[in-house]
Parts: sequence; structure tokens; C-alpha cells
Amino acid sequence: DGYHLGTGSEDHSCKIWDLRQHKCIYTIPAHNNMEKVYTITDNIPTPIVTETICAMKRMPISGASGSFITEYSIPRERKRLRDLREWQDKPATVKHSERQDIHKFVDTLNNECSQIGDTRPLSYCSISPCSEYLATGSWSGLIKLWSLPNCNPVATLGGHVGRIGAVAFSPQGCNEENVACLASCDSDGVVNMWSMSSTRRVAELPGHNCRVARLGYHPSGRFIATACFDHSWRLWDLESTTEILHQEGHSGPVYSVAFQNDGSLLATAALDSYCRVWDLRTGRAVLFLEGHLKSVLCCDFAPDGYHLGTGSEDHSCKIWDLRQHKCIYTIPAHKNMVTFCKFAGTPTNSTFLTASYDHTAKIWSHKGWMPLKSLSGHDNKVMCIDCSWEKKYIVTISYDRTFKLWTNKSVS
Repeated sequence: DGYHLGTGSEDHSCKIWDLRQHKCIYTIPAHNNMEKVYTITDNIPTPIVTETICAMKRMPISGASGSFITEYSIPRERKRLRDLREWQDKPATVKHSERQDIHKFVDTLNNECSQIGDTRPLSYCSISPCSEYLATGSWSGLIKLWSLPNCNPVATLGGHVGRIGAVAFSPQGCNEENVACLASCDSDGVVNMWSMSSTRRVAELPGHNCRVARLGYHPSGRFIATACFDHSWRLWDLESTTEILHQEGHSGPVYSVAFQNDGSLLATAALDSYCRVWDLRTGRAVLFLEGHLKSVLCCDFAPDGYHLGTGSEDHSCKIWDLRQHKCIYTIPAHKNMVTFCKFAGTPTNSTFLTASYDHTAKIWSHKGWMPLKSLSGHDNKVMCIDCSWEKKYIVTISYDRTFKLWTNKSVS
């Protein structure tokens, strides 16, 4: 009739709206996960078919993988919240002193080393958990390992043909006992696993039929998430090398993935200009973050667990508070697109790092969002940035084929 509108919800109910009256005229009671057919007579819906048409359910990650994620995340969440409460009880002078130490470190950062990383532009970098190695990926398809802080070449891994999208170290460390301590992906959809004892790949995660832009390790080191250009992201169990979750939800290519430190949440950023937050224990999207004007190219969780940073092609970064379900601050970060963003620090004190096509990388204060330092020196686009908080190393890589190590005088 053109003036009645029906809506269905996850609360097992449907509502009938009258567009002439601008209100809901009837609420159909719960369905118990079943869909039925109703007829509207005198504005009162009545059922005419009682059998089930379809029952669509969202299935959580089942089996040992789902149980492991739940059991792993709860103790880490409790510890994080306990640490935050203890920090809140500290005197204001102690808190101010800790923040001042961070600002002094940032203020004394210098470019200690600059190295040509490849014959083609560099696309990604990652510092190992032990802070002894740096991995760089380039458009030549090569992954190179470098020693820190000397920046001397250690090994070259040549298992890719396409441009490297990302390379990441396992949180469990880079010792020889860890068989799959390094992962990489490329523009051909190839995802390889590497060990520190060989220059040959030890495994491949099959099934990607298009470009894999980014990947990331779960904090436990057992799982890997991949961001794909088929508008989906996937979760892999490395113990069985099987895909345990293939999730769609974006209307454009998924470009970035990031795990929360607890291990229970994952954020995805896509070229549809939106970001989503997913609960890994159920496999469902729990937050839809809308606000960027152009493609979202990067995202990262803060160590405090409830702040999420995103960077976009619209030259800005946004800080989202997951507790309030909204953006709490927009940083006019750069003069060109933001290619990478990362939080570095502890749950109580951290900084926010950004890289951009405007040839610079910047460091921002966490919760104040004030600029602390601009890292200038590259001759072209800065593609990625990473940080070792323990050793106070920051590494930037650029389209100009070089990477730079930034540290303070006391460390060098």
C-alpha cells in the first residue's frame, strides 16, 4: 500500500510502522529464531503461515579455537583493568612524572641510522619482540632481516613474486624453537610462514584468491588474521594451518586488521571508509565506526584496550572510545593520506605514531592528542612505522627505498 514499513531485529521481534502517522503501530512478538508470514488487516498483523521459512544463525568460532580465545583473553583483561585501577590511585605528581619521561624521550629522538633497504620501494616494516631484528618488505617481493641497532643485513627471504603487503613477527618471539615466527603476505594473495633457522618458507596459508593487504598475529601467537581485497577477512589457526573464520561485512576491500591486546577483539579497516570491531569469541561484528570521508587505510588498538585509532585517505586520524561507541577526537594529522598508525607503550602511558604520504611520520600524545615530534628526513612517501618500546627504537620506511632508525642519545 506504500505507507506501511516492516522491520525485523535480532531481538526476535518485528515492528510495523505507519509512514502517515510517523510511528510504530504494532510490535510482533518473539519468533524463536523463526520467520513467519503475516497479513495486515485493519493495521493489525496476523499470522497466515506458521511453519518456518528459514532460520539464519551466526555461528561462533567453535571447537578448541573458540575455547582457547575465551580462556586466553579473560585473564589478560582482568590484569589490564587491575593495572589501570592501580595507576588511577597513584598521586598526580607520579603520573605527571611518567608522562614527562615519555615527552623527554620523544623530544631527544634522532636519526641514528639510514639504510637502503631494496632496489624497489619499501612497503612494510616490523620489529621483533626481542628488539634484535627488523624485517622489511618491498615491492620486489623480497623480505629482508636486519640487525638492530646496527642495521646490518642478516638474511633475505625470497618466497614472494608480488608486492609485499605486510610482514609480522610472532608475539611469542623469534627463537629457533618457534617454527612459524614470521608471516608475510603479498599482492598475489600468497601468505607465507617463516622461521629464523631457514630462508625457505615453512608453510603457506592457501585459499586467498585476491590481494592480501595486511595481516597480524593474535597476541597468543596461535592465530593470524588476514585482510583481503574480496571484501572479507579471515582467521587462521596455525596449529592446524586451517581457516577457522571467513567473515564478510564491508562493502569494499579490507585493508587493515588489528588485534586488541586482550585477544578478544579484532578491528578491520576498509576502503569503504568504515571500520568494524569484531568479537572473536562469537565471530560477530559488535561495533560499526563511521566518520571518515575516504578510505580507511590503518587501525590499531591502544594498550589501554578501549581506545582505537584509525588513519584515512582524508589526511586525518580518528580516536574512537569503544565504551562510548563514538569518535572522541579527530586529529588533523598530515597534509596527505595517512598510510599507517600505531600505538606504542603501556596501558597507563603510551604514544600514537602515524606515517603519511607527506614524507613525514609524527608522534602524538595519548589522551591529549597533541603533536610531540615530527620525524622528517625521507625524500618520499613514508609507508610504515614501527616501535620497540622496551629499547626505545622507532623505525620508518619509505617509498624512497630507505629505512631510518630513530632513537635517543642515551640509548645510542
